[in-house]
Amino acid sequence: MKVFKFQVDEAFAKKNNEMLKDTKRLQVSAIVFGVLLILAAAGLFAWWGQGSAVGLIGGIIALTFGLLSFFLAVVVPRKVGGAQQLYDTYPLAPAMIAEINERDYVIMALVNTNVNAEAPPRWGVALRTVNRIEGVTEPKLGTRIPVVAVQGRRSLGEQEHWDEISPMPIAWGTPDQEIVTAARRAIPEDQWSRLDKARRRLDEAKATKFNLLVL
Repeated sequence: MKVFKFQVDEAFAKKNNEMLKDTKRLQVSAIVFGVLLILAAAGLFAWWGQGSAVGLIGGIIALTFGLLSFFLAVVVPRKVGGAQQLYDTYPLAPAMIAEINERDYVIMALVNTNVNAEAPPRWGVALRTVNRIEGVTEPKLGTRIPVVAVQGRRSLGEQEHWDEISPMPIAWGTPDQEIVTAARRAIPEDQWSRLDKARRRLDEAKATKFNLLVL
């Protein structure tokens, strides 16, 4: 799986990329939580007084976690990166609509779970629930959607394989359907075929901890 290079429309991605929106919501939540903890620390100091063990220890704990929340609010968006950086970093992968719900639908992507991209592929399927993808006006099972496989985390005891991978549609980065079509055609047909056969294992994938099933 190779990286598919294209010019991301940053304004479009900011409006449509649900992964970036999730990061923004996390950032806002961290800031709000941090403010509440700082206020709690101030309240403990004011109510119990610094001479009280409850006020002093409780205030220090609340203040520490409040500052940690502000730190995460700054670090997380930088670690995730911007839209162009994400698309330029992670490999192109095939995805299909695997389940349709009343207000959203689930896409399943064929991904290489190896950390070492040069090693023979260790195939798996990764799931993501999405609300909308540009160009998909009527979601149908099996609809082909080119994505990038955003690698998320590894466990301490398993550093050679990814524990979490999230599909991010190419169509979240550009309104140009010709680019999306080019990305779809750039994916080998045997990968689309392998993914289509794996769709029957949707329930198994949903039962995993991080929506990633090794095939």
